[in-house]
Amino acid sequence: MAQAKLGDTVRVNYTGRLDDGTVFDSSLRSGPLEFTIGDGQLIPGFENAVIGMSPGETKTQRVPAEEAYGPHADFLVIEVDRRRVPPELDPKVGDRLQLQHPDGRVTPVLVTAVTETTITLDANHPLAGKDLTFDIELLEIVEEGEA
Repeated sequence: MAQAKLGDTVRVNYTGRLDDGTVFDSSLRSGPLEFTIGDGQLIPGFENAVIGMSPGETKTQRVPAEEAYGPHADFLVIEVDRRRVPPELDPKVGDRLQLQHPDGRVTPVLVTAVTETTITLDANHPLAGKDLTFDIELLEIVEEGEA
């Protein structure tokens, strides 16, 4: 039976969970995920987990933070003076905002603390620093890559 390898385009179903069992994503809601192994579209630990699987096979794979969204980076957490925030904006902890850079790029951030004088913003990916567990089912190898 064929096994998925680097360069293959595959279709999978998956469910991703945190250590506490919280489901953070699942293809069961959105439909199967199709990707080419090695293209870097997905986190390395997920792509590596699919390598060697055969169509119809399922597995549960724990992916450490280093092979997922990386460690939580303290330098991506900034404290902003409230006077720099537009007066019509009333941020609350848990709000997701976007910072616009002078060159037009946009960075999504999470409000993690609010005081009378400052707002703390975290630009880390929401899953940074977290180990992830995936239930993966290889549905099919859509196209074999060149060996």
